[in-house]
Amino acid sequence: MRLGPRSAAALVLVSAAGVVAFGWPLLADSASGLAHSADAPWLFALLLPLLLAVVVATIADTGLDAKAVAMLGVLAAAGAALRPLGAGTAGLQPMFFLMVLSGRVLGPGFGFVLGGVSMFASALLTGGVGPWLPFQMLSMGWLTMGAGLLPGAHRLRGRAELALLAGYGALASLAYGLVMNLQGWPYLAGMSSGISFVPGDPLPDNLARYAAYVATTSLGWDVPRALLTVVLILLCGGSVLRALRRATRRAAFEVPARFEAPGPGESTAGDEAASHAGASKHEGAQGPGEAPAHPA
Repeated sequence: MRLGPRSAAALVLVSAAGVVAFGWPLLADSASGLAHSADAPWLFALLLPLLLAVVVATIADTGLDAKAVAMLGVLAAAGAALRPLGAGTAGLQPMFFLMVLSGRVLGPGFGFVLGGVSMFASALLTGGVGPWLPFQMLSMGWLTMGAGLLPGAHRLRGRAELALLAGYGALASLAYGLVMNLQGWPYLAGMSSGISFVPGDPLPDNLARYAAYVATTSLGWDVPRALLTVVLILLCGGSVLRALRRATRRAAFEVPARFEAPGPGESTAGDEAASHAGASKHEGAQGPGEAPAHPA
């Protein structure tokens, strides 16, 4: 599904809001006293209309209909069902490979909405609703959107495409953890000063502490997630890509329905059937004493 000007503008707007939501604590001073536990409800209230704006803009650009909404619901339900399979063990989350493949086939606009909705549905399924949820929705939306922006969507096929998606899946899985850590790191207290956030310090110093924090606490979860995503894409990616592309071709999302009147001298199938039925009825209706039309 192509990305039109309205869809692009909506994606830029929601991504800008997300960048501000993730990054503002790095620029806040020590007296701000704010935390994501307080601003997350406001971000969630802002995110839902922006997601709706992306959907409306995509519909306006491409003319999507109920079939696309049904596809969104099916894939979001599948992603939500896959997430609990890893049970949070060592960061293993099978839903990442499906999000990458779906974003590749369905495009960045549809992919962003799919990632956000899938994470929201999985949070309801697993009881993972909290201040982190809007940030998870944004991060998964970016991950799925990035897959839709990869080059060669209409030309690259086979092993080359799987290699591209596997490489992107590995990097995106690592980046997801990197971004999500930023959501809670500025508010963790009681940690070593070498890896904790210091309000009011220069940005390069805090970023260096953040890199140390990620290396010591998060990579043990992010690397297994990336490896699992790569393995699933290489093993199942070909079949899933073919199934998704076959479904989108049959759904014909962007093909408008046209109804044309028959030209001069043409008759529709219904008119021909009616004429044959009338002829048969006329031949079968004979009066008393009349001979059949074709005597033996």
